[in-house]
Amino acid sequence: MYYDKAIETMKREDLKKLQLERLQKTVHAAYQSPFYKKRFDSIGLKPKDIRTLEDIYKIPFTTKDDLRAAYPDLMLAVPKNQPVRIHSSSGTTGRATVIFFTKKDIDVWADLMGRCLYMAGMRPDDVFQNMVSYGLFTGGLGFHYGAERFGSMVIPAGGGNTAKQITLIKDFGTTYLHITPSYALHIAYELEQMKIPASSLGLKGLFCGAEPYSESTRKKLEEIYRIPVFNSYGLSEMNGPGVGFECQEKEDIHIWEDNYIVEIIDPQTGEAVLPGERGELVLTTINREAMPILRYRTKDLTFLHKDLCKCGRTHAKIGRIIGRSDDMLIVRGVNLFPSQIEAVIMEIPEVGNNYQIVIDRSDEHLDRLTVKVEIDNKVFHGELKDLKMIQKKIKHAIKEEIMIQPEIELLEPNTLPPSEGKAKRVIDLRNI
Repeated sequence: MYYDKAIETMKREDLKKLQLERLQKTVHAAYQSPFYKKRFDSIGLKPKDIRTLEDIYKIPFTTKDDLRAAYPDLMLAVPKNQPVRIHSSSGTTGRATVIFFTKKDIDVWADLMGRCLYMAGMRPDDVFQNMVSYGLFTGGLGFHYGAERFGSMVIPAGGGNTAKQITLIKDFGTTYLHITPSYALHIAYELEQMKIPASSLGLKGLFCGAEPYSESTRKKLEEIYRIPVFNSYGLSEMNGPGVGFECQEKEDIHIWEDNYIVEIIDPQTGEAVLPGERGELVLTTINREAMPILRYRTKDLTFLHKDLCKCGRTHAKIGRIIGRSDDMLIVRGVNLFPSQIEAVIMEIPEVGNNYQIVIDRSDEHLDRLTVKVEIDNKVFHGELKDLKMIQKKIKHAIKEEIMIQPEIELLEPNTLPPSEGKAKRVIDLRNI
């Protein structure tokens, strides 16, 4: 079933025509902003030069640094009295980035999120509990407005306060949760301590996002809760959530191409890669008024699927985000991503719900990789020989995947700090 069948199943040639029409309109709008006018004029590019979709390659990339340099409003493409809201990044790695929204932008965003949630199976008679932070973070209000768009009752629980979250689920018959995967694992642990099977809550599905996680973690969550877990994709620069979502086939994420143009590039050269090849995702907004962004380098690493989805939707799909080009770790000269380690350890039954990767240097000034792993209570009986076997098993499995032998530190359940938001999975002490 479809939320908007005409758009979701549009023929590819018609979708391309719509994209070109919206791209041309967007480029003209972006040129009204001080940032893009200066950028275009510096290379002699005019909005009228964008005549085909291929002409998008004439436009320079936009980066996170550009958004920071344009703070607070140099990318604003409408008069200053037209935006009705801003959202912002935390600014923890530098100056914050701010995104402006007009009333129409909010309406379009809510519609995209409604499309996402409906595609995954949510309906007006469902109860939706939003378990992420509200405020300047886009994840809270994005999902909230989308669920309300087609009539579901929303519980704006926000993040944290696990006991209260569980009470709300039970008392109000919550059927769908929006939650980070790490917090979903933590709640599962708390339910286990309360002797409450997670599968007894009456939930129908989990919508997970805001942090990278592996397919192994998804499978673990589905085994614990006995319900489907759907991947969500978004980033604040592109509105937030609603850029893409999984359908009920759960074979990677549809990107809504009536609102975004998708490119996959080689992160080193900036050149386009072939369909199916992994690279960095680049997105262009083509249906936003206040602050259009052209060819934004997301730094998220993925690939484009070659084939259309069995669900009948014609919008392109991207593969699971394996990490970010700037999150890649180099340990002893080997490139690796935290998601590789997670994928391995979450397949091991003896592993509990939390882990942490620590990188430091030994007394010999060599990189040292330590993986701290909580053990599952159900499979550990306190014997030292059991601990050594589990340790050896995890070490071997990780080395097979990343070609580096890590140190394995086994911990009791609930030893690592629980995550009620985005999990802090990697601690790199080499530059401290």
